[in-house]
Amino acid sequence: MFARRRFAVLKNLLEYAGLEPGRLHFSWISSAEAQKFQQTVTEVTEAVKALGPATRMIKDIRKVA
Repeated sequence: MFARRRFAVLKNLLEYAGLEPGRLHFSWISSAEAQKFQQTVTEVTEAVKALGPATRMIKDIRKVA
């Protein structure tokens, strides 16, 4: 329960800072659940790839000169 509340606060903070909600994922997975871990990593990776590059949080150094 405590970790879930901390995650919710962190998620809100990161969204405020400009990170899209789909780039952050929280899941309870036991160390004995290798298949579930693999499936979760695959799903999160595909979701983040679908979002494309995180352009809102990257400083464009080409403009600095």
